[in-house]
Amino acid sequence: MKQHLAHIAIVVEDYDNAIHFYTQKLNFTLVEDTVLSETKRWVLVQPPGSINGCCLLLAKAANEEQKTRIGNQTGGRVFLFLYTDNFWRDYNTMKSKEIIFVREPVEEKWGIVAVFKDLYGNLWDLIEPKN
Repeated sequence: MKQHLAHIAIVVEDYDNAIHFYTQKLNFTLVEDTVLSETKRWVLVQPPGSINGCCLLLAKAANEEQKTRIGNQTGGRVFLFLYTDNFWRDYNTMKSKEIIFVREPVEEKWGIVAVFKDLYGNLWDLIEPKN
C-alpha cells in the first residue's frame, strides 16, 4: 500500500491576502487558483523546491464557526513544520519581509529551529535538520 498527504487545509479570511502572504512573504509557489463558485475557490500553494508535492489548501472560512478557527487551528501550538536546506538564508529573508518570529533560533542536537507566525497568527516551525 502507498499513501501520502496531498493537501493540508488552512482556514483563511481572504483568498487574495493569503495568496499574497504565502507567495510574496514565504516565497511559496501558487500551484492552482480555480474558481468553484461565487464564494469558493480551490487555492493550492507549496514551498519552493517541494519534493513530496504536499500543498496547503487555502480554504476561506465559510461560516461563523470556521471564522473562529482562523489563526488558531491548533489551540495555540505549532501547526505546520517548514523544513529548509539553509536555515539562516530563509530566516534572514523572512525577517526582511517582516515575518514575526515568536521564538528565536535555537540550535538543538537534531537541527536549528525557530517559530514564526503566519498572517493570521498560526504558528510554524522553520527547521533545518542536521544530516
